[in-house]
Amino acid sequence: QVQLVESGGGLVQPGGSLRLSCAASGRIFSVNNMGWYRQAPGKERGLVATITKSGTTNYADSVKGRFTISRNNANYTMYLQMNSLKPEDTAVYYCSAAAIEQRAGIFAIYNYWGQGTQVTVPS
Repeated sequence: QVQLVESGGGLVQPGGSLRLSCAASGRIFSVNNMGWYRQAPGKERGLVATITKSGTTNYADSVKGRFTISRNNANYTMYLQMNSLKPEDTAVYYCSAAAIEQRAGIFAIYNYWGQGTQVTVPS
C-alpha cells in the first residue's frame, strides 16, 4: 500500500502564491506519473497538471504560465507552485500517483489519491 499526503493549502489573496506538496510513502518500488487535480464545489474533479518520471509536464489551459509542477524522484515527492492565484482557483486539490508495487511476487501499477488540501482565493 502507498499513502499520499498533501500539504501547503490555505487561504491566499488574489495574486498571491502557494506551494503544495505531495509525499508518497509505503512499499514503493517506483513511481511513474504523478499529477495534481482539483475539485471546486458543485464541479467535477479535473486535471491541473501532470508530470512523468522523466519530468515531462502537462498543464490545464487555465493554469498555464501560473502554475509549475515538479517532483523529486529520490524521495517520491511532488510539488505545485501556484502563482498569480485567482478566485476561480479555489478548490480542493488532490495529488495522484501511479506507483509500482510488488504484491505476491508480482509487479504491477496501482493508482492512488491523496486526501486533498483546500485552497481558497477569495473574490
